[in-house]
Amino acid sequence: MDLIQSLKEQAKGLGKKIVLPEFEDSRVIEAAAAILKEGFCVPVLVGAEDKIQAAATAAGVSLEGAEIINPATFGELNKMVDTFVELRAKKGMTPEKAHATMTGDALFFGAMLVRLGLADGMVAGSASPTANVLRAAIQVVGTQAGLKTVSSSMLVLTDKKEYGDDGLLIFSDCGVIPNPTSEQLADIAESSVGKARSVAGMKEPRVSFLSFSTKGSASSPEVDKVVAAVEDLKGRNVDFAFDGELQLDASIVPSVAERKAPGSQVAGKANILIFPDLQAANIGYKLVQRFAGATAIGPIIQGLAKPIHDLSRGCSVSDIVDLCAIAAVEAK
Repeated sequence: MDLIQSLKEQAKGLGKKIVLPEFEDSRVIEAAAAILKEGFCVPVLVGAEDKIQAAATAAGVSLEGAEIINPATFGELNKMVDTFVELRAKKGMTPEKAHATMTGDALFFGAMLVRLGLADGMVAGSASPTANVLRAAIQVVGTQAGLKTVSSSMLVLTDKKEYGDDGLLIFSDCGVIPNPTSEQLADIAESSVGKARSVAGMKEPRVSFLSFSTKGSASSPEVDKVVAAVEDLKGRNVDFAFDGELQLDASIVPSVAERKAPGSQVAGKANILIFPDLQAANIGYKLVQRFAGATAIGPIIQGLAKPIHDLSRGCSVSDIVDLCAIAAVEAK
């Protein structure tokens, strides 16, 4: 958790504004109050001020210093409506529908604040399904230039210092795409490197595309997909080392890498692991979390043009606070 504290310190003084659109959830109110005490960003709450202040009173906390925006009376509402109509014109969006969305759906309103630069990021999902959060993010903020895929990374910190970067590894995608295509796997790798650099401060990303095969030791459509992802990435002129297909042990254990993938720039020292599908990634990080006592931070959404992050509906107050610190640092 030293990483999270470091992120909070980095965020202090940046003055970033992070939208928390679900004030009806008491955990969000408590998280906003905790953020104000720590002083690493400005929480932006969406809703009627009297209702938000009543929620704060009920939670026994102060929101002094927070920004509260009521969509119904917001001075930039017309601009938000016009922008949404323009974005969704081909989908039949009308001014009436856009107005109803902006005033009636806090997720879309919060995402539009981020798109227009009126806020720097958003953290939501404690009271909303992931699909709703991502729908608002994709329709309003859109994907990062050059990428078509929204995915996620998990920061996994272990006391096994011989693996990854002094015990830090990035697992992707752990929360969004059940069965990614080869092109999506290549996108996930690019996004994961960006996240590793911006959030974890990783200096030398080394990406392994995982499989049950290493360099042709097995053949199947599942392996072919991973091989195709590596070939796709080769055509993108990226600025980081990557290799595949590699088994997990060949990816992180030098002695195994020497036998299975000699000469590889990545094998035996990978710090970013791209899993072939969501089942493998979800099982993998939870095994490491439980058996090795690792700390798993995330899933952290990636691939969007601006930082918007999704929470589990079972999240804690500290989870909300931590994701706000991540979003604030990314926004710089």
